[in-house]
Amino acid sequence: TAMDHLQYTTLPDGVVAILLTHSNIPADHVDIRLDLHMTIAQVKDKFRTHIGTHAEHQRLVLKNAGQLVCEMSDDSKMLGFYSVVSGMEIHVIDTDPFSLSRGGGLTDVSLVEKYRMDDEAYEKRSGTMREFIREQRKKDPNFKLKPKMGPGTEGMAAGSGAADPAAAAVPGAESVVGMEVGMRCEVTPGARRGTIMFVGEIPEIKAGGHWVGLKLDEPSGSNDGSVKGARKFECADKYGAFVRGTNVTVGDFPEDDLFGSDDEGEENKDKSNVLVPVPATADEEDGDDEF
Repeated sequence: TAMDHLQYTTLPDGVVAILLTHSNIPADHVDIRLDLHMTIAQVKDKFRTHIGTHAEHQRLVLKNAGQLVCEMSDDSKMLGFYSVVSGMEIHVIDTDPFSLSRGGGLTDVSLVEKYRMDDEAYEKRSGTMREFIREQRKKDPNFKLKPKMGPGTEGMAAGSGAADPAAAAVPGAESVVGMEVGMRCEVTPGARRGTIMFVGEIPEIKAGGHWVGLKLDEPSGSNDGSVKGARKFECADKYGAFVRGTNVTVGDFPEDDLFGSDDEGEENKDKSNVLVPVPATADEEDGDDEF
């Protein structure tokens, strides 16, 4: 960069910062600070703390920009004797025939023997997944874990008879009993009024269960009577909505006259059509109670 020439200007006099490399270790050690008055023996001892190679097994080679300068073979000489300056590289050649770093011994994790528990020892342990599954299969021979589920999670068993809360919460035919096409109704939220145009299941909605399709009196819906391109009934855009039966009340709900007389009762005013944005459209999310 533009500031490279200032990289070492803050170093004290008599101190250099070098690049330390090793014959068996691919990782480089950058800007190792050394005092030019240290002997080569002292330098080797300091290097040992970085690379693990004992001093007697280190051969030091000085390089500049990748080119060999000299071998620093005299342990009694000071570092400055070899005219070392900041930015140079000191390469350590590990001469130990039994070095732990040979062949990636200190860096290749694939060479590390993994601990493996034998089957007999695992069988004797308590609180394991195997024990959990064994206990469940005593209750139900067809018990299986669903993917990405674990012990302690309700409804994880397939065929175990344990109820899945999500599945149990899906409204069935009982939720739309007494609701028929053509009936007038009021739907929450917003006390919106409309006419029932559809009752039944909608395969296009992943949440499943039974739905009530409404043609609303005001454009407070989210669709035109279709779900993901599948037409269920006809109505103008934003006048259609698919809601759960639990949110629908059927009865004598005449269409509100927003321009009617001010003498209307307070009860009708409270139930006037309120334009309420729905949570999401069927193309956005399949987990809501209205589309």
